[in-house]
Amino acid sequence: MTTLLSGDKAISDKIYLLRGYNVMLDSDLAELYEVETRVLNQSVNRHPDRFPPDFMFELTEEEWQNLKSQIVTSSWGGRRKAPKAFTEHGVLMLSSILNSQRAIQLNIQIVRVFAHLREFINSNTEIKLEIEKIKKELSNQGKTCK
Repeated sequence: MTTLLSGDKAISDKIYLLRGYNVMLDSDLAELYEVETRVLNQSVNRHPDRFPPDFMFELTEEEWQNLKSQIVTSSWGGRRKAPKAFTEHGVLMLSSILNSQRAIQLNIQIVRVFAHLREFINSNTEIKLEIEKIKKELSNQGKTCK
């Protein structure tokens, strides 16, 4: 399969942590799918039953301001509404309403990036637990049993 983007980094750079979910913004997804954000959101709005809150949610004004301060955004133009954020499951659901070949291939790539991210987080958690176990064993070494 031909790489659609310059690599998985182009996707992983567009994943943010919000409300405890790894998410991608509607504008970033639209850019990757090569459609206007308005078109992507119209498709989503036609199928609201496919996007429960754990699949997609609209950012609050505070979340949007906080996120804008963390990422480079153009000061030209602007949005009338806060962006929609899609979880991994929401991105999967997008593939059921966006039927282009590009959308299908891109969704496969995005899901793989989410899976790698989850594996990375899990492996770091395991390492932290192992370190804590070693620390506890070391601190107990100096203590004598009676």
